[in-house]
Amino acid sequence: MGKLNGFQRPQIAGHIREIKDYLEKPEAILPNPIVVAFTSGIVIKDKEEGRCQVSIDVSKGPPGLVVDGQQRLSALSQLNGKDFQVFVSAVLCEDDAELRRQFVLINNTRPLPKSLIYELLPTVDGLPRRLSDRSLAAEFTARLNYDAGSSLKGLVHQHTNPAGLIRDTAIQRVIINSLGDGVMRELIRRKNGKDQCFELISEFYRAVQDVFRSEWKGHTPKTSRLVHGAGIVALGYVMEVLALLDGARCWEEFTKGLGCLVGRTAWTSGEWDFGSGDRRHWKAIQNVNRDIVTLAQYLIGVVRADVRARRSGSADLPLLKPANG
Repeated sequence: MGKLNGFQRPQIAGHIREIKDYLEKPEAILPNPIVVAFTSGIVIKDKEEGRCQVSIDVSKGPPGLVVDGQQRLSALSQLNGKDFQVFVSAVLCEDDAELRRQFVLINNTRPLPKSLIYELLPTVDGLPRRLSDRSLAAEFTARLNYDAGSSLKGLVHQHTNPAGLIRDTAIQRVIINSLGDGVMRELIRRKNGKDQCFELISEFYRAVQDVFRSEWKGHTPKTSRLVHGAGIVALGYVMEVLALLDGARCWEEFTKGLGCLVGRTAWTSGEWDFGSGDRRHWKAIQNVNRDIVTLAQYLIGVVRADVRARRSGSADLPLLKPANG
């Protein structure tokens, strides 16, 4: 049996780079302290008015161990020509066992809910690329959830709308996919591009609700895979097919394109027949990438065949494909 030798959090290059990029900005601050634990080499003397004097013996090397703030220290060490005053919290431990316990407790604090963070993103400037992409998706998601003209009004589960049925992360994934390599990538660059993107998604899911009325109305993700994360994301790829190959923009046009799926889905009962002997109970479809890809490829195949039949002889146009990674 192996023995644990040290317990520092591993360095994450991308995270350190994000911190460094932020710290290089003129308005950057570093309010969170670095937490350093000591089992020896430190002497504390009380002074008046609640102050104390801390003496650290470094004659035998640094005696403290960083238990929180490793990534911040690594980022600070890479800065050129900029100095930061850094708060340090010292924790005195009786022995190594106590030090390990403090490490676990300090690094096991509960993070902020992601749904809250995602809702806050559109109000924050100067974000790294990873979060700025999510910020735009979060902005669209919030609008879809609260705009009076949205087909998804009140249906998206967010921190400010815990009664919503559809996970905000599912809608955001549809938006991120489309902005990155789909129809919204071009729409967003146009005049009133944000409005056009909003209308596209709202109109598409309005059509979904119309075509699959009995599988949508009154259902939850547990009773219908149509309002489940897997169904929402997989149908996002169908939106791309109909928008790119069929030129669909309004809900009536999307409804026409979705009609070929009626009777060939298993949103609330029965089995999915994905071909090559791959048959799955409707509840077996989970919100994991492999299931989303399988479902999306099936739906896309049916819809593309229908588009080809209606537009016989036309060449295929570029198509957003479900990511396998």
